[in-house]
This record gives sequence, structure tokens and C-alpha cells, in this order.
Amino acid sequence: MLVVPLEPASAELQVSNSRFLAELAPADSVDDARAFIAGRKAAHPEATHHVPAFVVGGGNSVVEFCSDDGEPSGTSGRPLLAVLKGSGLGNAVIVVTRWFGGTLLGTGGLVKAYSEAGKLALASARRAVLSPSIRVAFNLPYHLYERARQLADGSGAQVRAETFLEDVGMELEVPVDAYPALESRLTELASGALQLRDLGRGVLRIAEQHPR
Repeated sequence: MLVVPLEPASAELQVSNSRFLAELAPADSVDDARAFIAGRKAAHPEATHHVPAFVVGGGNSVVEFCSDDGEPSGTSGRPLLAVLKGSGLGNAVIVVTRWFGGTLLGTGGLVKAYSEAGKLALASARRAVLSPSIRVAFNLPYHLYERARQLADGSGAQVRAETFLEDVGMELEVPVDAYPALESRLTELASGALQLRDLGRGVLRIAEQHPR
């Protein structure tokens, strides 16, 4: 099962007056990763370097990327990618932005600084697993709404939309393995009158209960 970042994370490191800001984010595609990298460059245009690395995909279709972004070859991008891969996270992108402080760090100093900045961000990141999901919609009377929400929450489902008109309309995304039990409980709640409409399949990002 692929372990991924649950949400963005960041960390800062100061080395000999140079500031290193490591920013990590989920990336479910190469386009997502490249957009995040571009966004970090746009957010910090005054910085000296923006060193990126990402790992996207799983199995035999993993795409890896890194760049030194003007730092001496092999001193930043590759060490950062090695740290990312060593974390066990997939579908993740990280950018370490450097503001030069006037003191040259040397090859070893750069490798250490970029690696340490990346490790700090990764250590602060909450983790999740990707789970196949089913998206469904249904309507139910108002007096059953709170109980339906409790059942959805208890199954690990995520509420994607709600409408409040004559009845309550709900759209849920439910982990595939939890769906049969939730369907049965919702049907029982509505005394068999509930009609679940299949909206298709997806992938849920579910927080790990016991992060490493």
C-alpha cells in the first residue's frame, strides 16, 4: 500500500547565515509536482536556489526527478531525492529554497544542509495511505441526518457535498472495504427506503492512525 503525505509540511534550517526552507506537498501526478515547484519559485523569487525532488507513481511506473538548480553538481538535488526516497513516501514533492548568506559551504556542507532540511520537513509530515474508494449519493429525511453523518464518519467515509432542501442530499466517498457495511447500516437506518446512487470510483487519502 502506497504511503503518501497527508498534507503539506515545511521546516527551516540556518547554516552559516544561509537560510534553507524545505516545503513538502502531496503530488498525485508529475503535473502536480511541477506545479508545486513552479509555485515555490514564484512565492520566493528573491531566493538564490530552489532545489526540487519528487517521486510520483508506484510499482513499475515510478517517476523520479531532482535538480541542483544552479548549485554545484550532485550537492543538492540528488541528496534531497535520496532523503525523500529513504522516507518511504510516494506521490510526494519537496523543494528546498536557499537564501545565500555570504559564506560558501563547500560540497560537503551543501550536501549536509540540503539533506538535513529535507529530513526536517519529512519528519514533520503527517502520513496517509491511498485507498480505492466508491462515490455515492443519496437523499434522506432531516431527522436521520445526524445519525447518517455518524455512520459515515465511523466508516472512514469523506463527505463531498451536502444539500438541504426538502430532504438532505449527501455525497460520500467511501473506502471500498468499508462500503458494504456502511451501505447495510444506512439502508437499515432508513428502513430500506434509501436509494444509493453510484457516482463512480476514486482514491481516498486516509491518515495513518499510528504515524512513524
